[in-house]
Amino acid sequence: MDTLLVLAAVTGSPTKALACLGAALGVGLVGMKAVEAVGRNPGAFGKILVIGILGMALAEAVAFYGLFLSNE
Repeated sequence: MDTLLVLAAVTGSPTKALACLGAALGVGLVGMKAVEAVGRNPGAFGKILVIGILGMALAEAVAFYGLFLSNE
């Protein structure tokens, strides 16, 4: 019975959830492609790492926009 009360008290925002889901998918895709690129060309590890970190930061920025700018 206590779990039903806890679930009833939890509220959510679909806008924020979709923004965070999109950011998570973006970070996952950037990481996947970075690993794939290093596998093809190990000598370019440093350059790929920098570009990958920048891509992940930009994907996370979308989540922050969704969290802070949503009206719910």
